[in-house]
Order: sequence, then structure tokens, then C-alpha cells
Amino acid sequence: MNIQIGSKAPDFVLHATGGEEIKLSDFRGKRVVLYFYPKDMTSSCTAEACQFRDEHATFEDLNTVILGVSTDSLKQHEKFIAKYELPFLLLSDEEHKVAELYDVWQLKKMYGREYMGIVRSTFVIDEEGILVKEWRKVKVKGHIEEALEYIKQM
Repeated sequence: MNIQIGSKAPDFVLHATGGEEIKLSDFRGKRVVLYFYPKDMTSSCTAEACQFRDEHATFEDLNTVILGVSTDSLKQHEKFIAKYELPFLLLSDEEHKVAELYDVWQLKKMYGREYMGIVRSTFVIDEEGILVKEWRKVKVKGHIEEALEYIKQM
């Protein structure tokens, strides 16, 4: 599936930390930063999550919810949240269905080995559920500031 800026963001239901089921459409009326990342507790993913944590109040002040998605289990997400005091929901996409919807489940290469995995990506969805911005193949350094700046301009 090919998602387009300016079109309705694909809705989904996933299990979230805290035992809830989350639907993207539950957040109508708020902006959503939906970020996909490869794996809990890895260095880049931890840096990204902690930067979102550190700016969480600013995003909240801008009527924006942060949702992190990976293929890790809820149990693993709970450990990640506890260890780094993350104030936002992490969603478990163990079957990578949502990652496929957003076209971030792709062939990757590391140390000469090929495998399928999540390509670090961030999407901004407006109050009406319209996809307004995407960053693909994200480099963590400077990314959270760039996303925050974009939301401030909305």
C-alpha cells in the first residue's frame, strides 16, 4: 500500500502499553506523531524515545499525541517504558500489519545479512486524521527537534 501526504492516514487497532487497545481514529481532534522504530532497548531507538520523552510536554502543549510502534511485545514495551520513564504509549505490532500499512516494513541489510524489519520513520497526522508529513529512513540526531518545529508551524 502506498500512503500519500494529504490523504486519510490508514486507521488501525493495536495493543498498547497499559493494556489498552488503541485505534488511531481515537485521537481525532488531536495531532498525532506516529513513529515507527526497529527495537526496544537498542541505542538509536532508546535515544529517539528519550528525546521524545524530553519534549513530551511541549508536544502535549501543541495538542499532539506521541505513539511509538515496533514489533516488540507489550511485555518488552513495558520494560522499555519503565527503564526510561517514557510518558507516551508504545504500540505492539508483532505481526507488522501496521508497519506494512505505512510501508515501513522493508528488506534491510546489516553486516551482509538481509532481513525484514521496520525502517525508522515518523508520520504526522492532523486533527482530522489526514497524513500531513512523513520522514522516512530517519536519522535520530536532530529529528525530534525537526518534528517539533514542523508541528509548531501547523
